[in-house]
Amino acid sequence: MRVAVPGVRRARAQWLAEPASALYIGAIALIAHAAGLFYVLFPELGALGHDILKRPRGTWARAPLFLIVTPLLTALGGTLITRNLPYGMPAVVLSVGYSMLVIGVLRSPIAPAISAGLLPLCLGLQSWWYPPSLLVGTGLLAGIAALRNRMAGTAFPVTADPRDLADDVVEEAPADYGWVPFFLGFLLLTSAVSEITGWRLVLFPPLVVIAFESFAHTSICPWGGRPIALIVACGLSAVAGVLCVLHLGAGPVGAMCSVLAGIAVLRALDLHVPPALAVGLLPCVIPHPDWRFPLAVVLGTALQAATLLAWRRLARPQWAGVR
Repeated sequence: MRVAVPGVRRARAQWLAEPASALYIGAIALIAHAAGLFYVLFPELGALGHDILKRPRGTWARAPLFLIVTPLLTALGGTLITRNLPYGMPAVVLSVGYSMLVIGVLRSPIAPAISAGLLPLCLGLQSWWYPPSLLVGTGLLAGIAALRNRMAGTAFPVTADPRDLADDVVEEAPADYGWVPFFLGFLLLTSAVSEITGWRLVLFPPLVVIAFESFAHTSICPWGGRPIALIVACGLSAVAGVLCVLHLGAGPVGAMCSVLAGIAVLRALDLHVPPALAVGLLPCVIPHPDWRFPLAVVLGTALQAATLLAWRRLARPQWAGVR
């Protein structure tokens, strides 16, 4: 049986994209270490880099300008909020709300930019160097995306398999906002648990991206109907990230191994959740990561899954069986 050359080429390129993602993160971590600015290694670069390198015709890869501008604007707002408000529900809602407003006004598909706005609040990061530092990773990635998109040609047709099409839809800006009240309920519930436990990272920034995409595209979201797999993926990625940092350090080697471990977890679970790779990179930027981080991640992800289930059953009964 003869296999089409473009299909073979596509499969080979996707496999090569995974070590390439780790090398990209290693390069960014090296720059962060050399500059002495840990936040140059923005964790969502793991999610963005993996998806863009693996899917050069995907939604994120086809929006290089938004890739640069959206995280920069949300990071500016998040830094301003962090400098003027203490951590708590009002600051969380304001930060996430501002980031969603930026995405809505720009019609930007770069949902991971929400994480860029929330990260300063979660880490208490008040430096004005943080927003422009994101340009190191996003600028390089935008250049790679533009170059690969131009070179892809017939090897990566725009109309790919159904899973690619679903991923493209999930990465698009929302078409409506009827889900916002339940999303707000998720934010309030999770931030309340975060304050009660004293673990700010119960509401870890990539979780808000996961929730945003789950609620905004609930009928097609690839992980929306697999809550247990999502919790396991995020939990194992968090464990891997902590172990990598503890044994290999928060530099290039630790960051690369964290990304590769996250990719292995997602492959084992047959789950495409780019923000899970950002979860594994968070220990590289949080101070003194320990066992509490994976527990916080599991708790936060479980709260998100429960809120999404409530949304499907109460607000959209016809979506209760969506997988």
